[in-house]
Order: sequence, then C-alpha cells, then structure tokens
Amino acid sequence: MSSNITIQKAIPEDAQGIGEVFYKTWLATYPNKEFGVTTEDVDFIFKDIKKADGSKYASLPDNTVYFTTKENGHVVGVCKLVKRDDINELKSIYVLPEYQGRGIGKMFWAEALKFFDSMNDTIVKVVTYNKDAIEFYKKLGFKDTGKIIYDETFRMQSGVIPPETEMVIPANNPAA
Repeated sequence: MSSNITIQKAIPEDAQGIGEVFYKTWLATYPNKEFGVTTEDVDFIFKDIKKADGSKYASLPDNTVYFTTKENGHVVGVCKLVKRDDINELKSIYVLPEYQGRGIGKMFWAEALKFFDSMNDTIVKVVTYNKDAIEFYKKLGFKDTGKIIYDETFRMQSGVIPPETEMVIPANNPAA
C-alpha cells in the first residue's frame, strides 16, 4: 500500500470526492444484465453528484461517521458506519477500483472496530451479485444470514431494486 494513503473522518470539503467514489464504484459494480440494472440507472442515481455541498458531513448524528481514505489529498475510498442501540451497521465501504486490493478496506474495518459497540452484532448488506465484496466481508468474519433485502432507497430509475444479502458478525457478548 502507498505510504501516501491516509484515513480520516470525512469533512465537508470531501463531499465531491466522496460522491465520485460512490459513483465510480457503483458504475463498476452495479450494472448487471441478469438483474436489469443498467449504467443509465447508476447515472440517474448520481445525477446530482456535482451539486454535493458537504453539509451532511458537517453535522452528522453522534451514532454515524464517514471515513475517507486519501492519496495525496484525493479521496480514493469512503466508509459509512452507524452505531445503533442494538446493532452496528457497516453501511458501506467503497474504494475506487484502481485502489482495491491495497488494504484500504482493512483500514476502514480497523476504524469500524474502534467505533462499534462490541456487545452488539454487526451487519452489512451487499448486493447479491457483488461476489468480490461478499468474499471480502467473509474474510473479515461476516457470515451470510440467508436474508435477502430489497431496499426502496436503492430503487433504480428503471424500477429495479438490486437484491442485497445480509451478513453478520455476532456480538462479542459472553452473556448472549
């Protein structure tokens, strides 16, 4: 991994870079003929990417954090974490395709472990056909719960909702 790669909490000035990471990774991952997801669907979801003003990163609730990784000041990865009373949610780890395989996902996971409550289960939802991400999460210790989710938040312009599989790492809770 390059020694120029840093990790930090997202700041409002990162908004454009974060949007570009989300867009480029979605474009590389989500279009899928079998599931009816097109590049036009991804383009539509991110049509306002250039208008991102960063205000959402300035005033996040205490239970939510975004981390970015940067190389020479340029955002190359983003991670969103949410800690609820009863569960930890790894909402996303996205790394630009050309930076994948360099340990950035593991850097994000190390930060997640510091943020999350070890007494709660940790879940992640992954598009069912994103085999690389599923394998990555398995290496971190996540197990597939068998639950398939269709989240309206991700309804595409075409009407398709990509199916997600839920994965979990059980709590480090001796009382459970």
